[in-house]
Amino acid sequence: MTDIVDPRIEEYAVAHSSPEPALFAALAAETRSGTSAPQMMVGTLEGRFLSFLVSMLRPQLVLEIGTFTGYSALSMAGALPPGARIVTCDISEDHVAIARRHIGASPHADQIEIKVGPALDTLKGLDGPFDLAFIDADKGGYLDYYEAIVPKLAAGGVIAIDNVLWSGRVLGDAPADEVDDVTPVLRQFNDHVVADERVECVMLPLRDGVTLVRRRTGG
Repeated sequence: MTDIVDPRIEEYAVAHSSPEPALFAALAAETRSGTSAPQMMVGTLEGRFLSFLVSMLRPQLVLEIGTFTGYSALSMAGALPPGARIVTCDISEDHVAIARRHIGASPHADQIEIKVGPALDTLKGLDGPFDLAFIDADKGGYLDYYEAIVPKLAAGGVIAIDNVLWSGRVLGDAPADEVDDVTPVLRQFNDHVVADERVECVMLPLRDGVTLVRRRTGG
């Protein structure tokens, strides 16, 4: 992932954000050593952002598309109100195995339910309504995930969508050797979201870009 924000700025932002709980150090270390794409982990700053979002929204039911090794689910779980829960899904047994270990060793094991399999199949079996959803999975599936989630959002429910800037390639001015198949898909997806009258949205240049989408009342 190409840095959008100067790494020194991100380091400064991390240093001036509330620290993450100690349990994340072991999880981050295993993610870096035991996976082929550790950059998929949301990391400290985005993890604290998700935790803060949960603290503000006070959701009862959270949906996550893309468990990876559990960092984001645990970040959100630490801020859940009593009785609330997270349903997180992923297709990778290897990644979920790491997530299960660290979630099981955390104080939040009873609040996080992991489902393994294609996310769209999982979504068909979930009624909602979701107060918060976090999409951070295969980019080619973003539009389908989004369209499956919006009808199941609570009134005023929020979706957070990761990697929407795709290292800046969505601007369309990347060198020829950096052109990939994901960029046009994400550009189309971003255009779809901003034109969707059911919702309002704001795109933030946080790490690789995060769009917050809120379902309008009656939308």
